[in-house]
Amino acid sequence: MIATFEYIEQIINTCKKAAQANLETPSRQGNLIMLTSQDGSDVMITGDLHGHRRNFNLIRRIAALDKNPGRHLVIQEVCHGGLTYPDGGCMSHTVLEDVAKLKTQYPDRVHFILGNHELAEMTDYPIQKNKQMLNFLFRLGIQHVYGPAADRVRQAYIEFIQTCPLGVVVPGGVVVTHSLPENVDKQGFDVSVFHRPLDILEFLEHRSVFRLVWGRDYREENAAAFARLLHANVLIHGHEPCPEGYAAPNNVQIILDCSAEKAGYLILPLDRQEPWTHEEVLARVKLLG
Repeated sequence: MIATFEYIEQIINTCKKAAQANLETPSRQGNLIMLTSQDGSDVMITGDLHGHRRNFNLIRRIAALDKNPGRHLVIQEVCHGGLTYPDGGCMSHTVLEDVAKLKTQYPDRVHFILGNHELAEMTDYPIQKNKQMLNFLFRLGIQHVYGPAADRVRQAYIEFIQTCPLGVVVPGGVVVTHSLPENVDKQGFDVSVFHRPLDILEFLEHRSVFRLVWGRDYREENAAAFARLLHANVLIHGHEPCPEGYAAPNNVQIILDCSAEKAGYLILPLDRQEPWTHEEVLARVKLLG
């Protein structure tokens, strides 16, 4: 059944409000969320969701933002994956809508960072998995619900995605980004992308934002080089599937994954004054119920 006109307008308006909230988040500096103890008490950091409705609901329950007014929540990578409609089409667009709703409900404390699958939707960059075009399945799902209004709804999604921050900085030298560029130790990386207004060209293949969210170079030398550029001690990413819900590929990075039965997350206080160590942060990783 096609959604009603009222519901369609509600979703479009929610995405527009969420986009505006992204730009007006008080702790946002440039394209980073810079958290301090003045912004709240702690931050819950989660991994890729890829349409996993159960895990998204568990994250909301554990975060309990209504009962924890000082808590921030970092969410990433919700597009592509999860349940499908009976006659075809990916349902992950509904999780994206719920993230937008959550951002409008808690505009200062919910931070949806840019991931490569959202970037792929924004730039029409094709992603294929298991011999299926994920972009096509995503659009088919939108079409299933919104019919003739599918393009308008999808454009509202894009406006929301395009305003998402690139990362979150936590006191104690922890930086959260979806991934890290490859060969930073050999080629460097233009960190001004975190601070300056972004031209649409930055989102295209092999440009700075693309390198940031698509990279899979987990060598410790590469991670250490990227951490030095960001003045970080610990890097937290998503992007990589983790059978155990999390992974530590080296002594700098921690990868969180919330797209399967075992799903990792962690909560860090915002009043930390001394630098975090990799071991300390890793010890705080927990699994969703």
